[in-house]
Amino acid sequence: MNAPVRPTPLFDPSGPIANPVRSIFETSLRDDSVIVNIGPSHPATHGTVQIIAELDGERVLRTDVHCGYLHRGFEKECEDHTWHNLIPYVDRLNYVSALINDFAYCGTVETLMGVQITPRCKYLRTLLSEYSRLVDHLTCLAAGLMEMGAMTAFLYLVMIRDYMYEHLAALTGARVTYTYGRIGGLARDLPEGWLQRMEEILVQYEEFIARVHGLVDRNRIFIDRLRGVGTLSAADALSYGYTGVILRSTGLPRDLRKDMPYLAYAELDFDVPVGIQGDNYDRYFVRMREMDESVYMMRQLAEVLQSPAAAGPINVDDRRCSFPDKQLVYTEIESLINHFKLVMDGPAVPAGEAYGAHEAPNGELGFYIVSTGSGTPYKVHVRAPSFVHMGGAHLMMNGGQLADIVPTFGSINMIGGECDR
Repeated sequence: MNAPVRPTPLFDPSGPIANPVRSIFETSLRDDSVIVNIGPSHPATHGTVQIIAELDGERVLRTDVHCGYLHRGFEKECEDHTWHNLIPYVDRLNYVSALINDFAYCGTVETLMGVQITPRCKYLRTLLSEYSRLVDHLTCLAAGLMEMGAMTAFLYLVMIRDYMYEHLAALTGARVTYTYGRIGGLARDLPEGWLQRMEEILVQYEEFIARVHGLVDRNRIFIDRLRGVGTLSAADALSYGYTGVILRSTGLPRDLRKDMPYLAYAELDFDVPVGIQGDNYDRYFVRMREMDESVYMMRQLAEVLQSPAAAGPINVDDRRCSFPDKQLVYTEIESLINHFKLVMDGPAVPAGEAYGAHEAPNGELGFYIVSTGSGTPYKVHVRAPSFVHMGGAHLMMNGGQLADIVPTFGSINMIGGECDR
């Protein structure tokens, strides 16, 4: 009887280690260096991110950034839900500016369906996109200032941000993850007095932001902590696919709102702020300037929304995607069936594929969708700026001080929900 053949072992303990987990840290650069872990659960990482740093005293020799510690399976989950039911999931990518996620996703589906949104919906989406950008930048700047000990400036920014959260909740019915976008339109129109309250908040914003400028712009400690720290060259930013504030901080005025206008941006007057050398101070400066530009655009859009040019419905009259009026659902069998089919089966998106991108607060937010013609997607892929930016984050941390990791990582403004796959 022949002896059984022993299977080849998957791992030979006497041989070399195959597929090491972290190859760049197999050996230390120096005999006296120390390797430390920052995260994945640490206040300085703004979420579930792990930064493995090799240190020479307080000097960072090199870093390895791991962002794979949040597992909600967004893209795979999309394959089991209707096109409409994905909107709450999309909200939770960048939960600081969820409305932009809504509009970018809905706009991509509308492109594949050949749906043209109404003028009022176009202007309102643009207004709320800039409102979301304002809230997102306020959150990023407030957190970064707090981590460097500027508590007074932090409280000013968070206070005005809270007014904005309450104001957006009055429109959408939710405080952070709004689920306000709809394929072909929006959930509801503006309530009475909403634009007037927005102007009151913007006046308060200008007062508070002036105080923050006075506190930190020429503060010697603030400048020393940020100027020349976390520097990224324009060539490296382009090589790693950086977009948004980080790319513009290097001096390159790349902005989808100008370069590939969508919604109502082609009708607006605004500038694209840029930095000089791509350091932490430039990223602070660009965000502060972008907030001023957002306020300028919001006021332009508020005027348009109160004019005859923006009168009319906020949803398209298209039975493929828009829900019929509730009163018709109760009294008309065709509308009842239409409502039932949209809820149970979802909008029938024509077979094909499409990519749509919006200029989110962190950079290019794109959705690539594939449809087979059914009410559920075959594939939804998100080009999330935070995930892309993590690929080159080590370039901004290497060579600096250990304490510089905190403001540098804060200036990247990584949102963990976007890094999830």
